[in-house]
Amino acid sequence: MRNGGQLLVESLVALGARKGFGVPGESYLAVLDALHDTKGRLDFVLCRNEGGAAFMAAAWGKLMGQPGLCFVTRGPGVTNASIGIHTAMQDSVPMIIFVGQVGTDMKGREAFQEIDYRAVFGTMAKWATEIDDVGRIPEILARAWVTATTGRPGPVVIALPEDMLTSLTDAAPLTGPARIAEAAPDAATVADALGLLQGAQRPLILIGGCNWTEAGQIALQSFAEASDIPVVAAFRYQDQFDNHSPVYAGEAGVGMPAHVKRLIREADVILAINTRFGEMTTDGYTLLSVPVPSQTLIHVHGSDREIGKVYQPALGIQAGPNAFAASLRPVSGAWAAWRAQARAEWEAGFDLPPQPSPVDMGLVSAHLREILPEDAILTNGAGNFTVWPNKFYKFGRKARLLAPQSGAMGYGVPAAVAAKVAFPDRTVVCFAGDGDFQMNCQELGTAMQAGAQPIILILNNGIYGTIRAHQERNYPARVSGTTLANPDFTGLAKAYGFHAERVERTEDFPAAFARARASRTGAVLDLNISPEALTPRQTLSQMRAAALAAKDEK
Repeated sequence: MRNGGQLLVESLVALGARKGFGVPGESYLAVLDALHDTKGRLDFVLCRNEGGAAFMAAAWGKLMGQPGLCFVTRGPGVTNASIGIHTAMQDSVPMIIFVGQVGTDMKGREAFQEIDYRAVFGTMAKWATEIDDVGRIPEILARAWVTATTGRPGPVVIALPEDMLTSLTDAAPLTGPARIAEAAPDAATVADALGLLQGAQRPLILIGGCNWTEAGQIALQSFAEASDIPVVAAFRYQDQFDNHSPVYAGEAGVGMPAHVKRLIREADVILAINTRFGEMTTDGYTLLSVPVPSQTLIHVHGSDREIGKVYQPALGIQAGPNAFAASLRPVSGAWAAWRAQARAEWEAGFDLPPQPSPVDMGLVSAHLREILPEDAILTNGAGNFTVWPNKFYKFGRKARLLAPQSGAMGYGVPAAVAAKVAFPDRTVVCFAGDGDFQMNCQELGTAMQAGAQPIILILNNGIYGTIRAHQERNYPARVSGTTLANPDFTGLAKAYGFHAERVERTEDFPAAFARARASRTGAVLDLNISPEALTPRQTLSQMRAAALAAKDEK
């Protein structure tokens, strides 16, 4: 006999879980007690806020391809964590969040911290459920694991009533995960898709999602290169395709470059693989007509609920990205100039003019492109500053980007901590605005305690940059509520055991970053960024236009 907490934890170990992120609560003490016996196999990473813990779990799911685990207490605990649940859903990443719940004998009375989790998270998560029989814990957990990882991956919320965790049962724990074969296309359908591409004059491949395998990525790249078809990544999934490939042409996301908009708008056949058609990837649903695009759309996705959800495809294929990529055979056509122009315009975007800032992030980005190892992991939250890791870094096959499609501020620091927990020996660099950093800077304590300390670059301009940009455009000369009074970031970081420096000028950055990389306790570099940098007076598209003009003048 074992109690429900022990049954849950033993089943998680059998499923292959290695880490769980959370904040303790008296509502799930039996689970914490069971985790005492799994140290070294399934470790509990103690976080400082449930929002940070949920972000870490979401980042783990994106990085590792298995459910990120989050443990939080009932009521205030899970409402804090809701931002991570929403992010995991919009990112389409596997995650399971375990939430304490009042005992079954108190349900429905609005007991202390009671919430109806099915009602609250039913539309936010992929599945929300509650244990009402201790013997069914293995059944519910097995279903949650499969639900989180198959089709369109996403978060699952499991409520754990206190008495379900303390009650005894003779139910056996799980012995391992179910093996679920990835959905594969039939040969005739693949032939139809290839026929549509073969007949194109301006074909385009659009990819997204995090559930790619290395074999799937290689197969797709081989097909795209052999067919000479340009590839564009969906919002914040540019790390899923080798940016050094001659067919890679950019990212369709926030601050979408003009050439990427043109590629999508002017393509006559688009092969969209493993992506949902979100607002950012479609430039507010303007690049393709709703519901029937003028482009011939081939939409491939593991979930039938994504195909035809916004756009009616000429051909919809329910298949996993890796199985589909493996089935492709090269096609040919007269589109070499189309692909070459797309690549040339993407490359031209890296030729930036000097930036109006004491620390020029264009030059900083160029330096990082040169010195970071090929398996570097970059993270960011939300804000204008994300243009630098998202548009001005070249992700090779081994590099990763952890960035939220939900546009959630505060994601970058917890994601970087999770990445260091997963891969202690890899270089992890977090880009954070000064406002973004302060959303979850308390997780420096988690990093210190877990020995998982990344390098954090704070782009400090004293404003909520994105909001200020919109404010100045819509309400010029009427600044309100967007100016920040910041603390001493270096002093704060040092209090958490990090190496920390203030970087005042561009020329000081290379040496400061070298010291940051050499630090065994991570580092925080506070970069002096002018509020004038990257405002509506100098948008990304204007910067690129200026770069091209300057190049022509030479």
